[in-house]
Amino acid sequence: MRNHEVTASQPLLRADGSLTEPGWSRSLCQIYDRSKIKAPKFRIKEWDYYLILSEAFGVALTISDDGYIGLQSATLFDFTQPAEHTQTILKPFPMGKLGLPAHSGGGVTQYRDKRLQMAFTVEGGKRHLTCTFRDFRDKKPLDCDILLEEPKMDSMVIATPWKEKKTAFYYNQKINCMPASGTVQFNDVQYRFDPARDFGTLDWGRGVWTYDNTWYWGSGNGVVNGKPFGFNIGCGFGDSAAATENMLFYDGVGHKLDEVQFHIPKSSYTDPWQFSSSDGRFEMDFIPLIDRAAKINAGIIVTDQHQVFGRMSGKAVLDDGTVLEVRDLLCFAEDVHNKY
Repeated sequence: MRNHEVTASQPLLRADGSLTEPGWSRSLCQIYDRSKIKAPKFRIKEWDYYLILSEAFGVALTISDDGYIGLQSATLFDFTQPAEHTQTILKPFPMGKLGLPAHSGGGVTQYRDKRLQMAFTVEGGKRHLTCTFRDFRDKKPLDCDILLEEPKMDSMVIATPWKEKKTAFYYNQKINCMPASGTVQFNDVQYRFDPARDFGTLDWGRGVWTYDNTWYWGSGNGVVNGKPFGFNIGCGFGDSAAATENMLFYDGVGHKLDEVQFHIPKSSYTDPWQFSSSDGRFEMDFIPLIDRAAKINAGIIVTDQHQVFGRMSGKAVLDDGTVLEVRDLLCFAEDVHNKY
């Protein structure tokens, strides 16, 4: 049953609100329907998070409706410094009003107010991301106009339950290796993505989960031996007895991994990390550049996040035994504890 692959097109949830078939998939074959969730609106969490990286810079864009709070944010990374700057807008009790699409493959995810206009438009195998964030830093705006190509390829999809609450679930898709073009402009500097070497990642999530959770997640994209390579690793969230979310992507094909362990130094998040796997197929060293840390303690909402960006080197082994040597791949790994 471990690493059970779901292939049937079917409703994600049963009539009682529990998952129909926990496991992993290569696409969103299980159909998400918000109206079938057996939980109050303020407990439902929906988000689209895009991360687009180049060697020298990067940008992260988030639109989310987390029930009793909406969180919209943008981050600009400068890996030459290295440094990052994030701005976030919080709005209470959106509870579905943002109308996030039920599927990642089409539609528009958007947020607009006097300060921020952000939209993710998905159509015809392309993802058009636009963002104008006024007073992003030093009273200057951040402007993004980015196009991600989405060729026919595997993604990582996971449907995860919780043992302690049958109506809690996590339905998540990670799409790696999307060639990126377009521009990011800030402080009279225009950054331009090159689709031959720069890639975007989508973290698409929908679900209801328990109050207190810790998770670990890592992701990266690049070119190895002339072909697009990416990875998604993670653990700690919900009941992963049916499947992990660990996967390699190479030339459009997903290669499933078993357990991956995050060896995070106790001394500092910016000291070197290591990663190892139970099947010996993901063995990496990680040299951090930036710790994008955030800590909030506001009564019932508590968060302690460390999203650490850096460079990874080591080996990744495909399903057929092919060993890929990875060198200085720009990526991130995170350690997040949330109560909300």
